[in-house]
Order: sequence, then C-alpha cells, then structure tokens
Amino acid sequence: MSARTLVVVRHANAGQVPGLLDTERPLTPGGERDARAAGEEIRRLAPELVLCSPSVRTRRTAELLGLDAPVEIERDIYEAYPDDLLGVLRRTDDEIASVVLVGHNPGVHELVVALTDARLDGFPPCAYAVIELDVPSWEELAPGSGRLEQMSRP
Repeated sequence: MSARTLVVVRHANAGQVPGLLDTERPLTPGGERDARAAGEEIRRLAPELVLCSPSVRTRRTAELLGLDAPVEIERDIYEAYPDDLLGVLRRTDDEIASVVLVGHNPGVHELVVALTDARLDGFPPCAYAVIELDVPSWEELAPGSGRLEQMSRP
C-alpha cells in the first residue's frame, strides 16, 4: 500500500468588507504574509495537487502557498461539511499521492478531527494539518483512516 498525504489548510485571514459578498472577501496583509510562510513549509512535502474552494480568499491563499502543483477549483469545498470534503477527496486520481485541500472552517477543522480523531484546540486562519492516510486509494478515504503528523498555526 502506497502512503498518501493530505494537507488540510484553512484559508489565511480575510478582511470583512461591508457590502462585499462572502465569496469575494480578500486576504488581509497579515493573511498574505501567513500564507507565504505556510507555503515555505508545505512546499517541502512536494504535494502533487491542490484542491481549492472558489472563494477569493482560498484561491489567493493557494496562490501564495507557491506550490509546484496544479490548482483545481472545487465548488463543493465552499461551505462544505466534512462528508462533502471527503467526497471531493475521494474523486482524486490514485496516481496522486499527496494533496493539499484549501478550504473554510468549520469544515476543514471537522475534517481533520474526523480523519484523525485528534483533539484540536481550534483551527485559526492559515492553520494547516498534515495527515498521513492509511488507505490504498482515495476512494476508500473514511473517518479514522488518517494519522495527524503535524499541526501548524500562524
């Protein structure tokens, strides 16, 4: 069985702009800085694919991570529950061993908890979790099938 790695990233800090749709909220300067810093660490894992919510703040976070991997915008990640996120991940090609998912709370926090049974004291903006998965294929991803290897907060 080949090892699979999932990096779950909450988008970096976004501003509240009166009158702007939630999907259009931009990152703050601090959020941009945090995303670049997280990217420096995540790049070492050499992810092969980035799955990203279509919101402005998640797309900009994914861009600033600066990963050498294609970014696929997945509408189903926005306002997703853990089951929705598992559904997105299960569609991943089995040739891909390492995926970064850039999404939103509470879904990403709850996904990490569901996969690893870890107790996390929050999942702030630009936090990320590195999870080693014990599954032969992405299709078989299920609650409890992962092990939390690293948790990072800005």
